[in-house]
Amino acid sequence: MKPPLPTRDGVGPSYVWVQAGEGPALLPFLAARFPDVSAEVWLDRIARGELVDQAGRPLATDSTVRRGDCLFYYRELAYETPVPFTETVLFRDEHLLIADKPHFLPVIPTGRHLQETLLVRLKRRLGLDELTPIHRIDRDTAGLVVFSLNPASRGVYQALFQQRAISKTYEAIAPALPGLDFPFVHRSRMVPGTPFFRMQEAPGEPNSETWIDLIGERDGLCHYRLQPVTGRKHQLRVHLAGLGAPIVGDAFYPEVREVADDDFSQPLKLLARAIAFTDPINGESREFVSERRL
Repeated sequence: MKPPLPTRDGVGPSYVWVQAGEGPALLPFLAARFPDVSAEVWLDRIARGELVDQAGRPLATDSTVRRGDCLFYYRELAYETPVPFTETVLFRDEHLLIADKPHFLPVIPTGRHLQETLLVRLKRRLGLDELTPIHRIDRDTAGLVVFSLNPASRGVYQALFQQRAISKTYEAIAPALPGLDFPFVHRSRMVPGTPFFRMQEAPGEPNSETWIDLIGERDGLCHYRLQPVTGRKHQLRVHLAGLGAPIVGDAFYPEVREVADDDFSQPLKLLARAIAFTDPINGESREFVSERRL
């Protein structure tokens, strides 16, 4: 379904489906589905004509909704902490855009981040409404992110990641791992942890795999090259922490550390350094390398 509202300032419209048993009155439906959004916010959006149905018809305070309706609106934040680091574009053709992301910048809007995200910044700066990330890296991780520019070819590039046909290389700074012969492969079973945003290793059949090599050592810390075979959430961070070498600057592993939203003093020393693949459209070998350094 094509959204009935256009992209505005780099942000596409959000939407919500009406489910069975919801409605029919509009405002009580919105209050139940979005308990953290005040009635005043919805009334302001309605007054501006920025709450519409799937046909693009503006809704009113006395409108009703039915199962199967889809409502569109713009997500807004009263305040957002500016991220004082700039992304760069390394490559662009008719199909792909390769961005080099700084630390602390999320890839997509989520939670308290909207304008200060890589996707919205690029859409706003380049005027690319169709821009869509094919994969993601953590907010705390710097480095390469691959975007699709063309909906017609998006699926074949997404399939490369789904089929593990992409070679991804990361670099990290972490304590030494004495007694290990490099390179080696670390495998483990990763499951959701506590708090909810963390992962942890657990007994059982491995479902994650990382190739680890040593680049060098300085001042008691080591520079590692990491190649994930699988793509579990926080995989590299969990694997190094589990081996006894948590990545420098990690606020999640091995323990959660409180960090203020405007504290940019201790970046996670993890970089998505390189991506390589065979282009599914022209058969060419492609490799992209981040210009950032840890």
